[in-house]
Amino acid sequence: NVSPVDLVPTIQAAMETVQLAAQAKSINLRLTILDSGLDNVGVNREFTACNEQVGNLSNIKTPIQVWGDPNRLQQVIWNLLSNAVKFTDVGGRVDIQWERLDCFAQIKVSDTGKGIHPDFLPHVFDYFRQEDGATTRKFGGLGLGLAIVRHLVELHGGTIQAESPGEGQGATFTVRLPLMPHPSLQNLDHQQSEPPLNLQGMKILVVDDDTDTREFLTFLLEQQYEANVTAVTSALEAISTLTQYRPDVLVSDIGMPEMDGYMLLRQVRALPPEQGGQIPAIALTAYAGEIDHQQAMAAGFQRHVSKLIEPEVLVKVIADLVQQVGV
Repeated sequence: NVSPVDLVPTIQAAMETVQLAAQAKSINLRLTILDSGLDNVGVNREFTACNEQVGNLSNIKTPIQVWGDPNRLQQVIWNLLSNAVKFTDVGGRVDIQWERLDCFAQIKVSDTGKGIHPDFLPHVFDYFRQEDGATTRKFGGLGLGLAIVRHLVELHGGTIQAESPGEGQGATFTVRLPLMPHPSLQNLDHQQSEPPLNLQGMKILVVDDDTDTREFLTFLLEQQYEANVTAVTSALEAISTLTQYRPDVLVSDIGMPEMDGYMLLRQVRALPPEQGGQIPAIALTAYAGEIDHQQAMAAGFQRHVSKLIEPEVLVKVIADLVQQVGV
């Protein structure tokens, strides 16, 4: 769903989402904007462990826009920032630099973190590839985040590259996106577009043991679609939260330790209606085959969504399901 996108507010929104995680590790998170519209004067926005210093962004004369999907571009920046914070040690630094270069907008995300081994650097954007492939690795995930980032950037006609001097020496990811070629594109008539989905005020309980997924879903549903989200890390925590929070819909991962999503839903469906036993429920899984769909339905889920999360698809599934059951 393309439209003119001003990247500066998009970057700032992503920074605000990872701010708490950065503060918890005393990581200095800083944005620098370099643009001819500022008479070549940099503008800084800095988040430290204890306070926030905000540069004067009003000096920007006109927003520099790209032509793209705002949700997808926000997903790209959020993923790069989230990774940078995750792989940077306590007291480190993450720098974001926005710059206009000829007909491109360039975004650099640099960190002082664990870096990338030279042998792995050519594979950093490959699907299901992780530098540490052991089952006991410190950092979890499916190895999909950077692959999806590259795919989305390339769909926008852009490029992304990774650089790192080596292990323990940090990393830099550089995204280049083509600027809008004609100012007239800003005035395109979008009246025939479908109205944007809105989950305003809807109470959603998200259950996932993966930190990145929880943070992304919370960010997506709250910031983009105005829902009220409570995110928990386990099925046991979800059951105790369900009766207190009384959410309108449950979105749960399937693969979780101790009690998986199927077991969770069976216990939920055994509850009386007044305790949430009939809550509309959506299963999230890394596998999207027909057998997985049937298993989710048999456990009590009404919908089944692949964990290669398409934001608009997930939001539409939530909206349609809630409307269907009349919440």
